[in-house]
Amino acid sequence: MRKARPKVIVVIGPTASGKSSLAVKIAKRFGGEVVSADSRQIYRGLEIGSGAVTKKEMGGIPHYLLGIADPKKIFTVAHFKRLADRKIKEIISRGRVPIVAGGTGFYVRAVTQGITAPAVKPNSKLRNELEHKSADELTKILYKLDRRRYQNIDKKNKRRLIRAIEITQALGKVPPLKTSAPQADFKIIGIATNGRELKEAIEKRVKKMIKLGLTEETKKLLRRGINKKRIREFGFEYQETLRYIDGEITKNDLTNLIVKRTVDYAKRQMTWFRRDKGIIWLDDPRKAYAIVRDFLAPSTHP
Repeated sequence: MRKARPKVIVVIGPTASGKSSLAVKIAKRFGGEVVSADSRQIYRGLEIGSGAVTKKEMGGIPHYLLGIADPKKIFTVAHFKRLADRKIKEIISRGRVPIVAGGTGFYVRAVTQGITAPAVKPNSKLRNELEHKSADELTKILYKLDRRRYQNIDKKNKRRLIRAIEITQALGKVPPLKTSAPQADFKIIGIATNGRELKEAIEKRVKKMIKLGLTEETKKLLRRGINKKRIREFGFEYQETLRYIDGEITKNDLTNLIVKRTVDYAKRQMTWFRRDKGIIWLDDPRKAYAIVRDFLAPSTHP
């Protein structure tokens, strides 16, 4: 008998789709522990604006890679992959089931497809120059430097555009991502929601976020010595909150703008996820239990 490879469950979906809740339910039913795959929830002090799962929502299930990174420093996908791989091995060694849950597609791909990103250190001077440019301007710069990377990048995501330009400046181009054979079998479950339901969930989430203290969380980041430029890099929730703090927009504007930008972001997430034909999309999260049960069942093949 060939030794079976470890098995890992992955739960993905757009923001506010309920993936964290589903991950917890699967963990409770099948003896699992959750590894977060979110590029903002990795930072300390961004719990409200990033929509991180709360202690209560965890329901006693261990969660990893939440709030572990210093927001003053850049945390790359390479850092994430190294830590996520380690946590997955630790969970397996305890006889538990690893459940990777998150909405950052590149983080998920790094783990499930064994992707290794280019090791290029952040260029502070270049980033300062690029920060003041619009996404359209950054897209044009990248097009001139590296048309291959231009074709498959999220052209609305300034942070990724700047990183791509940064890598191109250092290496001449963004090299094809290296992949290695994953050390586990992955079952990727996606939560599919219709536009109306998702928008309602986003509106509810944004109102809750503001009620819980998004403004105070942003002010706390400022008091910790994190400058506005860096805070804006954490996403539109913080960008719009800074505008509210500075008196540029009203509280009502704050809510409406974050809702609109979140809906747009969710659409981009789905565009990214739809590229992966290996994802099993479910319109009812309860259908996930049978899929997970069958996947985890011992193999009888030689």
